[in-house]
Amino acid sequence: MKDAPPVSPWIVLSVGVFALSTGAIFARMASAPALVIAAYRVGLATLFLLPFTAAKTAREVKTLSKQDLIFVLASGFFLALHFASWISSLFYTSVASSVVVVNTIPLWTGILSPFLTGDPFTGRLKRGLLLALPGGIIIGWGDFALGGGALWGDFLALLGSLFAAIYILFGRKVRSRISLGSYVTLNYGTAAVFLWAALLAAGLSPAGYSRNTWTAFFLLALIPQILGHSSYNWALRWISAGTVALCLLGEPIGSALLAAAFLGEPLTMNILFGGILILAGIYYASHEDKKKGTSEMERKVRHD
Repeated sequence: MKDAPPVSPWIVLSVGVFALSTGAIFARMASAPALVIAAYRVGLATLFLLPFTAAKTAREVKTLSKQDLIFVLASGFFLALHFASWISSLFYTSVASSVVVVNTIPLWTGILSPFLTGDPFTGRLKRGLLLALPGGIIIGWGDFALGGGALWGDFLALLGSLFAAIYILFGRKVRSRISLGSYVTLNYGTAAVFLWAALLAAGLSPAGYSRNTWTAFFLLALIPQILGHSSYNWALRWISAGTVALCLLGEPIGSALLAAAFLGEPLTMNILFGGILILAGIYYASHEDKKKGTSEMERKVRHD
């Protein structure tokens, strides 16, 4: 039985959507290879967390079963793959196209959930996807390219969405048995180990970047990683992986608005209309988890 959350998960997820929306903008600000950007994003985030979480994480690791520890490490591995592929996509296609494609995460999550977490791919979630996914397609329609580098960027973003779905699903399996601070420290730390190993194996330099790039590295670690991803990882304790992933579809709205303001990418009617469909899909699907959470709490009260 799940305990009641101290704060509404929907408020936390809203903050997470905004924070994640900044990720593509900060990644574009960084004049460095994609693998370097990804490695610094999770590496710095882990270093920022350690002074506050190291002691508790060390204690909790000892209480985790071998299977739960494998789930945490596997989640971190797929998070590393997600960042490596998605950040690479931003160098080949537009922010709108990349973010829209990578946010097909709910489709992969819904398909894989019954096999990895036991969460059903419910009718309401399916209908929410039918509303939200076309909204994402509408937002990116004007930016999709049919060949060349842009098509490769779209493919990398699609790979990133698959890896992100698996990252979320493994997190869902273990989040209820480990505190948020310990989970994200282990998760981001694992991703950092894999990405830094890949960076060094590829012969890329970790130094020699401009002040603006270093600023982007720190902002990526603090806002979209610690604030954004941690918000979603916190919500996984109370909300199904499918619905959490569906809320990620709010990211293209924020990213499109920020890209218009800071990168000069146009804010079109496609973005506005697609955004309405995305928000409608998120609201529709989230209503099921709200009802489910309320009924669970009522049963708990009656039982007590």
